[in-house]
Amino acid sequence: MPAPELPPPQSSLPESATRFGAQVLADAAARARDVKAAIGCPPRAPSPPPARPEPAPSPPGAPSVTTPAPVTAVQRLLGGPTGLGTAGLRISLREELPAPSAATVKGKAIPGLYHHPIAEPDPVRVEEVSRRIKSWAVDEVTLYPEDWEEEFDGFSVGRYMVGCHPDAPGIDHLMLATRLMVAENAVDDYYCEDHGGSPVGLGERLLLAHTALDALHTTAEYQPQWAGSLHADAPRRAYRSAMEYFVRAASPSQADRLRHDMSRLHLGYLAEAAWAQLDHVPQVWEYLAMRQFNNFRPCPTITDTVGGYELPADLHARPAMQKVIALAGNATTIVNDLYSYTKELDAPGRHLNLPVVISEREGLSDRDAYLKSVEIHNELMHDFETAAARLAADCPVPSVLRFLRGVAAWVDGNHHWHQSNTYRYSLPDFW
Repeated sequence: MPAPELPPPQSSLPESATRFGAQVLADAAARARDVKAAIGCPPRAPSPPPARPEPAPSPPGAPSVTTPAPVTAVQRLLGGPTGLGTAGLRISLREELPAPSAATVKGKAIPGLYHHPIAEPDPVRVEEVSRRIKSWAVDEVTLYPEDWEEEFDGFSVGRYMVGCHPDAPGIDHLMLATRLMVAENAVDDYYCEDHGGSPVGLGERLLLAHTALDALHTTAEYQPQWAGSLHADAPRRAYRSAMEYFVRAASPSQADRLRHDMSRLHLGYLAEAAWAQLDHVPQVWEYLAMRQFNNFRPCPTITDTVGGYELPADLHARPAMQKVIALAGNATTIVNDLYSYTKELDAPGRHLNLPVVISEREGLSDRDAYLKSVEIHNELMHDFETAAARLAADCPVPSVLRFLRGVAAWVDGNHHWHQSNTYRYSLPDFW
């Protein structure tokens, strides 16, 4: 009697990972060739990350830093994908740099804030991205008048984007993120805050600007009027141009993902504007809900496009991945609240940020509200790292692992830029 036939082996990966795993592995060699062509050398695997040092004791009065997610899980995530066919998906470092010392990092980190220092971004890339983005802003989209030049330079967007995207194959990829970052800030400045922005009529302005990202499809009679409107002001010119560059480099799925996240961003702007019009301070949880929309999410969500690969749509849409991206956006946006705190206090009017809302709603002093905000950030960071490590273990598809590593790199680069940008930010005297 013949032996019974064994059933075919069953994958332990989630269904969507199984469906796309073969596609991703088949694309690995092609992606590796793309990177080699862009940077002129074959990608190489980075050295295992050094163990992160124990944090220094917090100064008196600073919040305690809780123990982060297990180091082994996080290190495995940040080390990038391994195994057959994944070499081309690892981040290719130009050189291995030692961890920066406190003496070499410009600016002071917020005491007690949980973060991971990074090496100073590659100065050659920073210089070239800075040159190109200024040329784009001045010559292509006429983004700002001459008297804003110092402020534009002080933003240091080249350092920002190079630090946030260490796996970008080249300058053209970095420029995809840089143009979008500058365009998003133009919308915020012109429409919402610093340079003539107002909550009054914001919905109309945002809707019309959003059509530069998500094209209007209307009748032949009105199409030319809409097309002409895309050049009507600096934010729309910047959105239109930045999105045109992005669409040429991204897949349709990646472009639609960005449009979705920009809708989220604009919805958050509108909630904050409504509170300003009503002179209303929301509850802390309501403010945090707004900040999940009005946050940096559009930036890390495009990390695969900037890296020259694609996280398939079904894997990006998984609830576990959406949670990781949301937590990353939430944590990095609280970083902005904390570092921009004194800048916003010095500006006219009342600017809502997490310490201000906590102080008013929970009756805490300015100092205690700020320190509680640091604790909230730290909890969000630990939740982000735990969720990312769990997803990496549950769905070890190469593109998932690389995307998670890219989001983690964006989180670290975002903090580095805020800490080191002493032109824009200074810390309150709470320690």
